[in-house]
Amino acid sequence: MTAPQHPPPFPPAEPSPVPGPGRPHRPDSGAGHGPEDGRAHGSGGGHGHSHSHGPAAPVSRHLRRVIAAILVPFTAAVVVGLAVLWPDGLPAHPRSGVGFDRQTQQATVTTVTDMPCASANTAPGTDPASGSGGTSTTEGASPQQQAGDCKKATIRVDTGEGKGRTFTEVVRPDQSRQLHQGEKVVVAYEPAAPRDLQYSVTDVNRSFPMALLAGIFAVAVVVVGRMRGVMALIALAVSFLILSLFILPAILQGSNPLLVAVIGASAIMLIALYLCHGLSARTSVAVLGTLISLSLIGVLGSLFMDWAALTGNTDDNTGLIHGLYPHIDMSGLLLAGVIIGSLGVLDDVTVTQTSAVWELHEANPSMGWRGLYRAGIRIGRDHIASVVNTLVLAYAGAALPLLLLFSIAQSSVATVATSELVAEEVVRTLVGSIGLVASVPVTTALAALVVSADRPSATAAASAPARGGKRRRRKR
Repeated sequence: MTAPQHPPPFPPAEPSPVPGPGRPHRPDSGAGHGPEDGRAHGSGGGHGHSHSHGPAAPVSRHLRRVIAAILVPFTAAVVVGLAVLWPDGLPAHPRSGVGFDRQTQQATVTTVTDMPCASANTAPGTDPASGSGGTSTTEGASPQQQAGDCKKATIRVDTGEGKGRTFTEVVRPDQSRQLHQGEKVVVAYEPAAPRDLQYSVTDVNRSFPMALLAGIFAVAVVVVGRMRGVMALIALAVSFLILSLFILPAILQGSNPLLVAVIGASAIMLIALYLCHGLSARTSVAVLGTLISLSLIGVLGSLFMDWAALTGNTDDNTGLIHGLYPHIDMSGLLLAGVIIGSLGVLDDVTVTQTSAVWELHEANPSMGWRGLYRAGIRIGRDHIASVVNTLVLAYAGAALPLLLLFSIAQSSVATVATSELVAEEVVRTLVGSIGLVASVPVTTALAALVVSADRPSATAAASAPARGGKRRRRKR
């Protein structure tokens, strides 16, 4: 008897296709294939695509009903939550004139001239200490600094009611932000101030380089990801829309930040995963794994933030928010940030683990759920090591100036780690990492149970080899 020649699947399957006890549906001939054989031949010889390539294997009607029984009520609850908590828009408030809460206009630096720092405050209307907003001034400077050469910049306002007006700024040589002729800048406008002091430079206009970088990113995603890259960009846009149109305004209107974050993150998860990976059982298992992991993160975050007495009001920005909107629960806002911040990495982990188990099952349909789980968890361990390290380094990089400040102060490690400012980041990192670690075994177990219990219909099984054969011919 001559057996059909197929490359050995991975992990190794049975050494012979001859049917034996417990394997009634694995004949040698091409006729009479059972469901599992259909998938085996559909993937054999052409396997090698990653988790995002090709359609998912067909699933039985029974499994689709079980998954739908869980996800349909959950999706309905998310839709109802969006409808109930949807805000009317950002609530209006009088501007405080502090930080980002002030009027700004676009302007251009027209001329820059050198001048002695000692004479910087002599001309009326050019006193940089009286309204230059964050621009360097000579007031309070040391005698050595006042003896140096400063620069006097003339700035023309390009937008707003004062379009065409000019004002001057004096910049010391040690100032980190220097102004150059022709440079586009952002200026703050305070209408209640004296006319000569209404405008001050606050920042550089970075619109063009930021837009160019975003365009390069979009092109790279589409060139490499093709249609899936386009879907990923659409999902990214939807995520920003939900964040800006629902989550932020709802929190500002007084809704519970944790509830808003859970509903908003769930909507982002459902839209992003199904849009990028298709409406399939494989994606649904990733959704379930992400949902369970997010729930764990929410419970642990709430527990330890209360236990550690973290208020969420630790810097100037959170202080400004609390001052403008005292009704906002700042500790709830902190927990909401943990949930939203963990969602992106969770999506990656759960989709990868689910796809790995699916591919293992297609390569060797004879593996039971225990074998699939053991093989999938070995992949997950490598993923855990890299993802946890990535998450910790991301938080450490964002808080690097803060860590440097504590190093300069020569505080002890215990003092630094238990201070509220650092403790927030520690709890955020550890809670998110625990959720990521838990998502690997949870998602792997769910995927292994689903694919091992799957019994597709005869029609779907019969059509699987044909689709697989076409896909192999296209790849060649």
